[in-house]
Amino acid sequence: MAPLAVRMRPRSLDEVRGQGAVLRPGSPLRRLIEGGGGAAGPLSAILWGPPGTGKTTLAHLVATASDREFVELSAVTAGVKDVRTVMDGAARTRDLYGRQTVLFLDEIHRFTKAQQDALLPGVENRLVVLVAATTENPSFSVIAPLLSRSMLVTLVPLTDDEVADVLSQAVGDERGLAGAYALADDARDHLVRLAGGDARRSLTFLEAAAGVAEDSLAPGAERPEVLEVTLTHTEQAVAHAAVRYDRTGDQHYDVASALIKSMRGSDVDAALHYLARMLEAGEDPRFVARRIVIAASEDVGMADPTALQTAVAAMHAVAQIGMPEARIILAQAVVHNALAPKSNAAYAGINAAIADVRAGKGGPVPLHLRGSGYGGAARIAEASAAAAGRGRAPSYVYAHDEPDGVATQQYLPDDLAAGTDYYRPTDRGFEARLQERWRWLRERLGR
Repeated sequence: MAPLAVRMRPRSLDEVRGQGAVLRPGSPLRRLIEGGGGAAGPLSAILWGPPGTGKTTLAHLVATASDREFVELSAVTAGVKDVRTVMDGAARTRDLYGRQTVLFLDEIHRFTKAQQDALLPGVENRLVVLVAATTENPSFSVIAPLLSRSMLVTLVPLTDDEVADVLSQAVGDERGLAGAYALADDARDHLVRLAGGDARRSLTFLEAAAGVAEDSLAPGAERPEVLEVTLTHTEQAVAHAAVRYDRTGDQHYDVASALIKSMRGSDVDAALHYLARMLEAGEDPRFVARRIVIAASEDVGMADPTALQTAVAAMHAVAQIGMPEARIILAQAVVHNALAPKSNAAYAGINAAIADVRAGKGGPVPLHLRGSGYGGAARIAEASAAAAGRGRAPSYVYAHDEPDGVATQQYLPDDLAAGTDYYRPTDRGFEARLQERWRWLRERLGR
């Protein structure tokens, strides 16, 4: 019996899951599949996308569209001689039967330049309609002349809902499990997470889980008409425990909160555990990176200013690299945050300042700090000073003209000039040095 993934290969466009953008009505690929090329005729296509997104399926649909001849080659085993044999056969089929040949070439990126050159005459003269599949960027793996003679179709991983539809169809379809099994909801969700947008992988795992369910029956026991495939069966089938984590529910926030609180509490092992749970459950690594950046300022702050540098660098690196390597970068940032001395002084300071602003505190900006780069600024300042009963407006003291680089003058508005104490540095890490300096500065500023 053929594998479940092969048996469930879509036979028509209606059965295809995902790829709505490239299969929209009127798109070149849809017209090619439906057999309509218009005055220009059918175009060859290069299908680029990750495994399990439907590249082979779409190639078969192109072949069956208008009773075309279908020939399949793999670049792993085929060579120039095989390509020439296909071209000769395509010429005979065209001349004798008036049928066009579709050549499906899998893993085209494995063909050398010379091997790809052998395809050019047949593609250019439309002796064959080439449908080539690749998981690598064609801009780097396919020669320019072949790219210019084909349309590039970019396929994307299936969504979780689309993979769930694939599984549901396989359970009930006569070509699949024919209703002999029922897939529990939590088992289905586990398979969807493990599939990672790969329809073929989800069906392979489902078939394995169904086998485990059969083997779990007690010897001599009567098989129920519908055998349930449970979460335990799927875990045993793929040797991968289900992660109790819902990316859109409470667990999403609970585990993220646990990660942040573990870093704040300096428990590196716990922080790495929650990071692993999030990543294994398919959490967006960019979301994790953003949370680490926030924690680097909120919980570490000036006790170790380099924690924020590490976190920001990790966020940019994760966006460029992606999973699975991104886990290493995120782990480094998590370890840095967890091990660093902690201070929330900057966080508490901005909150206190905002509270005063929202309470209506903070009068006009002191006259000597106001902008002076526009006409009439000096006249307005003098008028404001006179109205306040201060005589002449005080002059601004340029800090760099002072021997120690600190200018003793009022910076806060009048109603906050005395007693304001937003930033209170701790005696931990680098901030212990800042505490000493801030104490000296306050005295120097007359605060």
